Amino acid sequence: MKKIAVRIDDVTPGMDPNKMLRFTNLLDRYQIKPLIGIIPANRDDTPGMAPDPNDTIDFEWIRMKIAEGYVPAMHGCNHVYTTEDAGIFPLNPFSEFAGVSLYDQLKLIGYGKKLLRNKGIDTDVFMAPGHSYDINTLKALKHFGFKYVTDGFGRRPYTQGGLTFLPISLLRSLELKDPEDGVTTFVVHTWMMDDPDFEEYEKLFSEHRERFINFDELFKITPVRRSRGKHYAEYTAARLKRFAGSIKK
Repeated sequence: MKKIAVRIDDVTPGMDPNKMLRFTNLLDRYQIKPLIGIIPANRDDTPGMAPDPNDTIDFEWIRMKIAEGYVPAMHGCNHVYTTEDAGIFPLNPFSEFAGVSLYDQLKLIGYGKKLLRNKGIDTDVFMAPGHSYDINTLKALKHFGFKYVTDGFGRRPYTQGGLTFLPISLLRSLELKDPEDGVTTFVVHTWMMDDPDFEEYEKLFSEHRERFINFDELFKITPVRRSRGKHYAEYTAARLKRFAGSIKK
């Protein structure tokens, strides 16, 4: 039976605190410790993410949740898409990193990691905005001591470019029906959630609590080495999911 971890994207001071706190309270009630993707220097002005000094999500709260067992990840640097390059995991045709020179990616990743360290947060897990990254991203991550990337499809963690990839869900409904052993991660953007989404997750946690694991359990799994064929299959699956999403919209 496939086990499921949870990751929360777009964690940044100024985000909508009500939805974030509502979801983390739900996780805490079921004792599920997620991965939280922290944007070091948010410049994304999307409603629900735009900085607001009156909001209650701040680095003190983030550090408190990490102390309680939440796992931090660096979620890009500015969370601003500057290219139309889908990269090597083409879920989206835009990126903060894919298509950017190695020199500039080194600057972005080094600056982001420095900012988080200055806030008392150290992590070796990377979460790419838009799920988009390229070979230069992997080189820059290795340079700054990152070990894990939360992305890719598969049944278990795998290695690529000297990093370990912790797979995300291709489709939640299929993952829940999967009877075979393995692991995956559900991706959550709390600022995009409405009442039906919260109700759906409460039902999932209530009915399938035995399927959900703390995110740090993924680190204990020995990663497999991916063949070229499986990398190609992953690339194709990502493109098909993107195409299906565009049709749905």
